[in-house]
Amino acid sequence: MNRLVILAPNWLGDAVMALPAIADVRRIATDAHIIAAARPSVAPLFRLVPAVDETIVLEHRASVGRVSTWRDLGGEVAGRGFDTALLLPNSMHSALIASRAGIAERWGYRTAWRGRLLTRAIEPPTGVHQAAYYQHLVHALGFSNGSIEPRVVVPDTAREAGARLLVDAGWTMGAPLAAIAPGAAYGGAKRWPAHSFAEIIDGLDSDGVRSVLIGSGGDAATGHDVVAHVTRRGAAFNLIARTDLATLAGVLVHCRALITNDSGAMHLAAAIGVPVTAVFGPTDERATRPMGDAHAIVTNDVWCRPCMLRECPLDHRCLRGVGAATVLEAVRRHA
Repeated sequence: MNRLVILAPNWLGDAVMALPAIADVRRIATDAHIIAAARPSVAPLFRLVPAVDETIVLEHRASVGRVSTWRDLGGEVAGRGFDTALLLPNSMHSALIASRAGIAERWGYRTAWRGRLLTRAIEPPTGVHQAAYYQHLVHALGFSNGSIEPRVVVPDTAREAGARLLVDAGWTMGAPLAAIAPGAAYGGAKRWPAHSFAEIIDGLDSDGVRSVLIGSGGDAATGHDVVAHVTRRGAAFNLIARTDLATLAGVLVHCRALITNDSGAMHLAAAIGVPVTAVFGPTDERATRPMGDAHAIVTNDVWCRPCMLRECPLDHRCLRGVGAATVLEAVRRHA
């Protein structure tokens, strides 16, 4: 194995949880040139990962159900001299990319009817954390497992960009900061109520800690709703939709805590080394909680969770039943 391309997961949280498996490969394959191939929203993550030598951005999209869209599938990784492809997504799509690119060795889980497209097809485990799921794959391929805690390295340029953005928003450098991530890409069912996040911001401000709201453009409406419920003037800076992934990392590195839903930002902050307090509702913290002892998980264990639904068909009791005072206590204990 001289040139390995790793097809990365499509979601930020999953991509972060895959980093321990990538580190396992790098630790053993010390001389291999490792390239991550990822969607535009996730590709910048791998520029923060020392185990990855290069990143390919996968712009082309195709539908497995429409053969006419397959013509260029694999073209973005073809002709680059790859001898091995490691497929972290379970999709047929990722297997088609590697196969049509003509990569001789194609390794991944035997899922989605794609076993014949793989040269080494591993049976997937069940009932494990997502990070352990990825590590199981590389262990079965012959790479011993190391730490299960993801780690990224925030370069000085990103740290400085994050600091400049915070200062422009009104931060006095040196004053304690906490990050607030009120959004969640999975769906509305994962979002703790806006007024509850606002109570956290007010409580932190009473402790002398300013809050900074983070998130993507899709979280803008949620962020405005949170700010509207904050009662203490100047308690929060709203940076939602104002950061790319590297700058987001540069903002998080200046924070002493992150308060969040189950989200990609949750995993990124944990990988940077920021203590996380996460509120889980419909999703299963046993499968996707941030790894490590520095983090707190808060739940309301009603009978219907984890349901894994994008929108709640009932009264959203799993999250509405989580009190801001409980979360604030957890933040103070872990930050």
